[in-house]
Amino acid sequence: MSTLTRLLPTRSDLAGMLRRPRTDLIAGLTVAVVALPLALGFGVTSGLGAAAGLATAIVAGALAALFGGSNLQVSGPTGAMTVVLVPIVHRYGPGGVLTVGLIAGVFLVALAVMRAGRYVRYVPAPVVEGFTVGIAAVIFLQQVPAALGVEAASGEKVTVAAWHAVVDFVRAPHWAALGLALAVATVMLAGARWRPTIPFSLLAVAAATLATALSGLPIATIGALPATLPAPSLGFLDLAAVPGLLTSALAVAALAALESLLSATVADGMSVGQRHDPDRELFGQGVANLVTPLFGGVPATAAIARTAVNVRAGAQSRLASLTHAITLAVIMLAAAPLVAHIPLAALAGVLLATAVRMVEVSSLAALARSTRSDALILALTAAATLVLDLVAAVGIGLAVACVLAIRRIARATTLETVPLDVTDHHAEEAALLREHIVAYRLEGPLFFAAAHHFLLDLSDVADVRVVILRMSRVLTIDGTGATVLRDAIERLERRGITVYLSGLRPGHERAIAATGVLSRLADQGRVFPDTPQAIAAARILLQHNDFPAVTDPVGAVRTAAS
Repeated sequence: MSTLTRLLPTRSDLAGMLRRPRTDLIAGLTVAVVALPLALGFGVTSGLGAAAGLATAIVAGALAALFGGSNLQVSGPTGAMTVVLVPIVHRYGPGGVLTVGLIAGVFLVALAVMRAGRYVRYVPAPVVEGFTVGIAAVIFLQQVPAALGVEAASGEKVTVAAWHAVVDFVRAPHWAALGLALAVATVMLAGARWRPTIPFSLLAVAAATLATALSGLPIATIGALPATLPAPSLGFLDLAAVPGLLTSALAVAALAALESLLSATVADGMSVGQRHDPDRELFGQGVANLVTPLFGGVPATAAIARTAVNVRAGAQSRLASLTHAITLAVIMLAAAPLVAHIPLAALAGVLLATAVRMVEVSSLAALARSTRSDALILALTAAATLVLDLVAAVGIGLAVACVLAIRRIARATTLETVPLDVTDHHAEEAALLREHIVAYRLEGPLFFAAAHHFLLDLSDVADVRVVILRMSRVLTIDGTGATVLRDAIERLERRGITVYLSGLRPGHERAIAATGVLSRLADQGRVFPDTPQAIAAARILLQHNDFPAVTDPVGAVRTAAS
């Protein structure tokens, strides 16, 4: 109960909504104007129709505003989500999509209860950028059939469907639809650069609708929309189909969590003094996705584009995103007959422009120039998004990023020969120390990726009598690193070399002790808090043993500094 209470709205949320209501109301109206064509377009693209997109924007927008963890976030249908939903519609039908949304809501609430929201901060920037580029490419290709005025091929990859649409268009050109889509996209892109605060998307769609109606051009339109939300119902739920939909629901939940938390992070960066609660944000998205399917809406997530408009419009609290949802509900109630006449090609133009604006060329160029690893991760994630699916793309991007990061960390681990301080010894003793003792300083993490390299380096130690391993600069050590350290010590001992450890950190003792070598060395008095004590012990050992002079293969006496 305490966990759930922590995730519920607080009095401070209500107080924030009452602080500057006029500013928030204006921001909410502005977002609604921008969100209307996007909601309709993404609803059509998802396969459930414009009404489903509008219902999602209303229900999910209101619930996520109330229960989410960000004061500035705006939720609803998004292009990234439609990319995941299209294959589900083709395979399971509309009822399967609604069931997936319901199950995804359960997963999101569970993630919130487990406090998993904090982990999104570990997603590398190249993965996020590659993911965004891939989504933009998929959304663009999805709109090609509607922009060309041809029927989209069902059940095929977007690249194949777009190619078939181009072939059909070449056979029977439909210039009116193409001209309308390009005009809307051009107006949006040019207008955004000229006057970013003006809702050119709505103006362009309205102009396209008016031009189509007056000219009588044979262009497909959205069609009739309901004037109200349908009564909530679980009639779509088929319990027998739930096991087969779990994988799809997990993918939808993962995408909703990733996109929502990334959007909230972007909103924090654009504002002053705003910080989101990642676990509450997951909870809010979970509640939204639990309820939205009951009204026929598609799975929802936070939308970076609408959230950015909200922040730029001066939003200060949840009242702005709540106003956005209420405004869309009023439009549905009062203007459904007008919305029904919007051409599908005009909505395609809106989404074409949206896809283009999603790609920030400067960010991509900066990442591509930074390191080859970042460029590789970005390219692989984008390609996997286009060829496979979004969740697989993120998984591939994270896996490659982890492998490359481990490779870099492993290369940072060094085994370095260091000179001994023999200034406080007599000349004969100093010569004896130099001839028979070598000290190695280990730097960096000693873990599985660096362990093999460490073992090979240490096994190449020339013939000496004492090896001092200086451990004070080892950052971390895992089970593999400890096992390899034990093997290296035992190899040296089999060659008659005495091994001392110095500067071992308390946090590293457990891993090494688990191998059994630490207790044995400690019992033999070969573990020291610092290197000078180890050198003193080595001197005593050399004084009490008659060691012959040691030479390397070419006859030169080996020194500790060599």
